[in-house]
Order: sequence, then C-alpha cells, then structure tokens
Amino acid sequence: MAELFRNFIDGAWAAASAGQTLTSTNPADPADVIGEFASSSLADAQSAIAAAHGALPAWRALAPHARGEILRKAADLLEARAAEVASAMVRENGKTIIEARGETARGVALLRYYSAEGMRSVGEVVPSVNPKTFIYTTRAPLGVVSLITPWNFPVAIPIWKLAPALVYGNTVVLKPASITPHCAVLVAQVLEAAGMPAGVFNLITGGGGVIGEELVKNLKVHGVSFTGSNSVGRRIAVWSAERGVKFQLEMGGKNPVIVLPDCDLEQAATVTMRGAFGYAGQKCTATSRAIIVGEVYDRFTELLIAKTKALKIGPGSEVTTNVPPVVSADQQRDILAAIEHGKSEAKLLCGGGVPKGEAFARGYYVEPTIFGDVPSNSKLAQDEIFGPVLSLMRARDFDEALTLANDVKFGLSASLFTRDLNAVQEYLGRMEAGIVKVNSETAGVEPQVPFGGMKESSSHSREQGRAAMDFFTSVKTVYVDRAGM
Repeated sequence: MAELFRNFIDGAWAAASAGQTLTSTNPADPADVIGEFASSSLADAQSAIAAAHGALPAWRALAPHARGEILRKAADLLEARAAEVASAMVRENGKTIIEARGETARGVALLRYYSAEGMRSVGEVVPSVNPKTFIYTTRAPLGVVSLITPWNFPVAIPIWKLAPALVYGNTVVLKPASITPHCAVLVAQVLEAAGMPAGVFNLITGGGGVIGEELVKNLKVHGVSFTGSNSVGRRIAVWSAERGVKFQLEMGGKNPVIVLPDCDLEQAATVTMRGAFGYAGQKCTATSRAIIVGEVYDRFTELLIAKTKALKIGPGSEVTTNVPPVVSADQQRDILAAIEHGKSEAKLLCGGGVPKGEAFARGYYVEPTIFGDVPSNSKLAQDEIFGPVLSLMRARDFDEALTLANDVKFGLSASLFTRDLNAVQEYLGRMEAGIVKVNSETAGVEPQVPFGGMKESSSHSREQGRAAMDFFTSVKTVYVDRAGM
C-alpha cells in the first residue's frame, strides 16, 4: 500500500478535510507510486490561511536574527538530508540525479543566504530639512503570503520564495504543483525540524482550481508569489488587483541565443545544446531559439546536431543520463503535438518523437528535437513548448539577429556568443530580457542576484537576492521629533 502524506497546518500534519487524496508517480516508470497526498479542499486552504494569520503577530515581533537562525538550522538539516532529497526529486520529478543534487545544494545555499538577511540593514537614515527631526526608513512585512510554485524546480523555487518571506517577518502558505507534492513535504519536514513555530509555515497539497483562487482572494492574504503558466498568472493578477493585494508573477520564456561568426563555434554549440536539452528543456530559462548570423549557420548546425545525437536519453537515476523523461503524460503529449505541428512549419533536423526501444516503453520520453530554417512568425519561434525542442533561425547580420531575438512576447533570458566587445555592448543595451548573458547558457542563475523577466515573462518584480525584500516588505518612513518643541 502506498505511503500516505498529509498537509502541514498550524504545526501539525493533517489529512485533507474531505479525506481525498492524489497520487504521485515516477515519470520514468509510472507504475512506481511514490505515495498518496492530501487533495485539499477550500476548507483546508482556509484553515492554513487562518493558521498563518494567527501566527503573524508573534512571528513579526520576533527579532530578525532569531527568524534567520531558524533558516540557518533548516539549511543544516537540508544539507544533512541532501542525498535523500535529491533521490526523491529524481523519482518524483524525473530530472537527472546530477541536476537534483545541484538543486538541493541550491536550496541549502538559499536558506543560508536568507538566514544572514536577519542581520542586514532594511532601511536608511535620511537628513531632514529640520535639524531637530530624525527621519529614517524601515521595512514592514506584508503579512500572510501565499506561495504557488511549479513542478520543475520543486525544492529550489519554494525555498527561494519562502526563505525571504519568512526572514522578513511574513507567515506563509505554500501550495506546490500537484504532480510534485513529495518534494514540498520534505521541505516542510526540514522547517518543522528546524523549530519553525506553529502556523508560521503551512503546506497544502492538491490541484489548483478552488484552492488557488482562495489563496489569492481570501481577505487574510496580503501577498501572492506565483511561478507558472501565463494563463494562470493573468488570472492571479486580476484577482489580486481587484483586492489591491501585492502580487509577483514569474511565467514563460522563449529564450534565444545569438551566434556571431567570430565566436568559438564549439563552445556555442555545446552550451546551446546544454541549455536546450538539459532536464529535457523543462526550464523557463531553457534555450528554445538559436539565431545564427551569416555563413556559420551550416557549420554551427552540423556541430549542434552531432552533439545532440550523442546525448544519452534515460531515467534520471542513472548518472550517465543527459536527457531524462518529461514530467508527465500530459507534458509528453503537449510537446509531441507541438513537434508534429512544427513539421509543417520548418525542416526537422534531429529527433522529433519518442525514442525507440524497450527502455523507453514505460516513461514519458521525448527525443531532443531540432528544427532548421524556422520562420520568425511560426508557432515554433513564438510559443513556449517547455520541452526538448530547439528552433534554428538565420539572420543576415547582427542587427537582424537582435530584432529576431526581441520579436516574441517573452523576455526572460538570452545569451550572445561572440568575441566582439562592441557587439556585446550593443546586445546588452538592446536585448529585451531580464537576464542577459555572454558566452554562457541561458539557463542557470545564482541566488544572490535578482531573477525575473521583462514583457510577458514577469509582473516586473524580481525574486532572489536582496530584490526579494522589495516584494515581501513595504517601506515605512518614520519621522521622530522632540517632545515639547
């Protein structure tokens, strides 16, 4: 019988109020059942929000250093369980064991980074026009915040939201993606063991729908941080705006690399391949377009295809695997449908279906797929596929390449391959993306600097680094005058 996992509300583990559950399985082998998880109802969401609301006064009154100390303990505990968490992530999420280890280590780093924020300045002293008036700014927590997180980074993204939210004095309700609840349970166990007071952190698992709406519309909620699809993000934005609630959205990407003729083509092909097909392309920062300038198109394509065909497809539990299964049957179906449509728009150069063989019969596998001579107005060039699909595009010159790179509704990340400093400066100024890189992978970010996109990739706030403080707090300006004057 499958293990049963519960919600974590007000410091206790509790089954869903209606007694319903959902099943989590291994995308490399769906017959491998990870467990049964609480399928939460409206009442469960309301209970979690009420617990966070009740815990807020004492938590916000606690010294920031004391809040940070709990996060530091959580970092140590997560580090001690790193091998277990990484293995659980591979089993539930499908990513390679190497990526899972890296993500777990990133969770540890995020907890340590934000634990130190409890000792850093949150304001400044500002001179007054009146020499007897003392003016300074400080920061106040928003209150109860709802965190709605996706399946592709089931440890790192919840932690990079909850750690700053907590250290700045907010209380939290976390709702992870319904297909990766186990990783969120492990994070909750770590926080519980670190001594998190009851009600400060709450976890509810289950589908979006009614739960997600309640996490935004409940009058006790003061902020919402969401990572996921544009369609859901837009609904959250509308609901939040109607209530005047602060919201933060990180959504899609259609991330380009630009390849100039003077670059190191071996480096450009290797890094482009890694950015497009690592974790089967299931990253919002994954490379999905390569725009190649001039006569190097054919040579770059030849190198890229050779490197792609050498990739090993297989279960993430095998350390030699480069391309793991995608996360679910629905994800596989949608990616394959996009590939099938793409065959009518451009030339299929590599991949294009499910890999053949007994080893791939059970899991949700998709071959690394490359299309050539992709038109800029095609669905391949414009729509986020969120899978191992790369579109190659030709550009006559650098100016056209930049125009093509910006000719999408998204603006998350981008990279340029070149040795030309003048081209780098032009690209850095004109590229419409929140993360711009040079001679490196579009995917992969560091926790101490801001993360977020432009255009329809984001609500224009930023996560991680000190930028997280801007979302999870409100500025308070304080005037102090002398009594009796």
